Amino acid sequence: MNDELEYRAVLAVDIERSAGRGDRALLEIRARLTQMLKEAFEASGVDWSACLRHDLGDGLRVTAPAGTRKAALVHPLVPELALRLRTYNRGASPLTRIRVRIALHAGDVHVSPDGTVAGSPLEVLARLLDAPPARAALAGAPETVPASLLLSGHFYDETVRHGHLGLFPEDFRRVGFTVKEHTADAWLQLPGRELPPDPDPDAAGAAPEPADVQEEPAGSETAGSKMVNKASGHGVVYATQHGTQHIRIERKH
Repeated sequence: MNDELEYRAVLAVDIERSAGRGDRALLEIRARLTQMLKEAFEASGVDWSACLRHDLGDGLRVTAPAGTRKAALVHPLVPELALRLRTYNRGASPLTRIRVRIALHAGDVHVSPDGTVAGSPLEVLARLLDAPPARAALAGAPETVPASLLLSGHFYDETVRHGHLGLFPEDFRRVGFTVKEHTADAWLQLPGRELPPDPDPDAAGAAPEPADVQEEPAGSETAGSKMVNKASGHGVVYATQHGTQHIRIERKH
C-alpha cells in the first residue's frame, strides 16, 4: 500500500430524488450531470482529465489534482454548474430534471497508482453529502433552484472566510449536523438564492401576543366590520370583508 499522503480537494454531487425514475432516465441524468460537471470544471480552470472520478450510483465523487486552487471549486465552479443545470432543466421532462446536493472538503488522502483514493477526508465528504440541512434546504427551495452547497468547516476557513474574488461569506450559513457517527458544523449555501432566515428556537415556546382590534364607528361604510392590525404567536385569523371576524388563539400546553 502507498503510505504517501497527498493533500487534495474532494467534491461530491448527489442527484436529488433519483430513485424510482427507471434505468433509462437514471442513465440519462447521470450522463448529463457528468457532462455538465466536466464543463464546469474546465470553465473554472481545473483539468477534468487530471481529476480522479468515482461513481456513487446516483452521483459522482471527484478528487481534484494536487495543487488545485480550492477557492475555484466554489467560484466559479459551483455557479457554472448551477447555470448549466438550470438551463438544462428548462427543456427537460419531469423524469429527467436534475437537482443536486454538492459537498466540498479537503485533506490528506492516499492516492494509489491505479487512481484509487482512500482516507478519512472521503468519509467526511460522504457525511456532508448526506447532511440533513443540505437536504432540507434543497427540498424546500423552488424547483428553479438546481443545487445546494455544503462546505466543511476546514474548506470554508481556507476559502470563503477570506472573501476571495467571487466568494461572499454572507451568502453562507453555519449549520450543525450529525450523520451516523459524524457530528460537525458546516457552511450551507443555495447558489444564486438567499437562504431563508434561521428559525427562532424561542419563538415556538413564546406566548402569543394579543391581537389589536379596531372597530369602525357606527354608520360608516364598514360598520359591523372589524379590522385587525396585528396578530402573532399561534393565533389563527379568519375574516370576511363586511362581516364578523373570528380570532382563535391556539396555546401550547
